[in-house]
Amino acid sequence: MKYDFDTIIDRKNTSSVKWDYFDTQLPMWVADMDFKVAPEIIEALTKRVHHGIFGYAVIPDEYFNSYINWWDNRHDLKMKKENLLFSVGVMPSISSIIRALTEENDCILIQTPVYHIFFKVILDNNRKVIENKLVYDGKRYSIDFADLEDKLSNENVTMMLLCNPHNPVGKTWNKKELEEIAFLCKKYDVILISDEIHCDLVDPGNKYIALESIVTDNDKIITCLAPTKTFNIAGIQSSVIHVKNRQLYDIIQNRLEIDDSSHINVFSIVATITAFNHCEKWLNQLNEYVYQNKLLVDDFLKKELSIVELVPSNATYLLWLDCSKIKFKSKELAEYINQTTGLLLSPGVQFGENGDNFLRLNIACPKEMLLDGLNRFKEAITSIE
Repeated sequence: MKYDFDTIIDRKNTSSVKWDYFDTQLPMWVADMDFKVAPEIIEALTKRVHHGIFGYAVIPDEYFNSYINWWDNRHDLKMKKENLLFSVGVMPSISSIIRALTEENDCILIQTPVYHIFFKVILDNNRKVIENKLVYDGKRYSIDFADLEDKLSNENVTMMLLCNPHNPVGKTWNKKELEEIAFLCKKYDVILISDEIHCDLVDPGNKYIALESIVTDNDKIITCLAPTKTFNIAGIQSSVIHVKNRQLYDIIQNRLEIDDSSHINVFSIVATITAFNHCEKWLNQLNEYVYQNKLLVDDFLKKELSIVELVPSNATYLLWLDCSKIKFKSKELAEYINQTTGLLLSPGVQFGENGDNFLRLNIACPKEMLLDGLNRFKEAITSIE
């Protein structure tokens, strides 16, 4: 079956964060996709709707088994049901984990530029942000491991948040990098939380490595997983936390219950099970389509707008654009582009001060829409020049 990723769907006036939160013509910022979900999910949800009763739900074994089988078959990660906890979402999970396992004024390490909610979830819980800034050589990002060890050795640093694959730079961390991160966290007794929500959104021929599939000697690793980014069902809240350490499991479970984040809804059950059990072919075609969009952007910039460079990536549908040759800070640049053309991109400074020369572009949309966005982008940048 060939799935349709070309049809443009009107999402205005649907209470969409992406399309209705800001008054803008073409939003290409927040990380959800402008594709219809797999028809298998629509069919399963329709069947559930026709049942007509949507009361309180319990989590069936099939829900957890769908995660277990997916990560075993696709990512070589062996999980057990007794190590999984349901939560309404990855960031609510991380927020609860922070409250459960750290104290106020503890320091939590992140690798910037990184998903801006990492900052928010730390600061909102009265913890302090410590940055291990990624190194950008003008083409690619890497980890400064000397700096990472120096920061982790600080006794006030009690937790690290890892983004794997990394948002916004679109990088999958390799085996050596992941092993070194886990080794250093264990050496300094730092709890390691791995947000792997973008794990299935990788370029064809590339592979994400699940941290816990290669690191087995550190029981203070906690992994947050979800189908929501992969299958474009973020509005149907669903995620799990994988915790092998029984003591940590019990503490986090209690915290989730206190935070009221552990109660599932009937549509989450159906959408998750259907996605993992029946939608792999849809995902494979999606990744190919997004990869072709990435090639389109790269070609467009080289031919039409060489002042902007695409940072090479191999994961996510979010592109990191190097705008350092333009004499605007990212927030001012994003505002100018939106005001002049109606195109809305994410300013890089949201992801950390070292992201201020960049913009983030969401390319999970039909090609026609992407070309519209690129032409608007060129119009705005050309008018600056």
